[in-house]
Amino acid sequence: MTGIFRYTFSMNLLSVQGEGALYAALFFLLCVFIVHGVKLAKIGYRTLGKKLPPDPPPKPEKKPEPVYYIVEKKQKRTKAEYSEPKRIKFH
Repeated sequence: MTGIFRYTFSMNLLSVQGEGALYAALFFLLCVFIVHGVKLAKIGYRTLGKKLPPDPPPKPEKKPEPVYYIVEKKQKRTKAEYSEPKRIKFH
């Protein structure tokens, strides 16, 4: 009974080469999952022993004090006193 089922099943869907390619691809994916699973398990096992120190409690924030600027009012410039103009002679 199983012989007939396997014979008709393989004949209807894939050729022998197709089945081989399918099994090879499935085996490759299985190996990839196993290898990456082992690597991730190693990484997880290493981090179990290392515990991070607890975070220090946050310091209460002080509100910044307001900054005051001293602004002086502009003063008018005093008029300069000029001396008498000198005479210039051209020869």
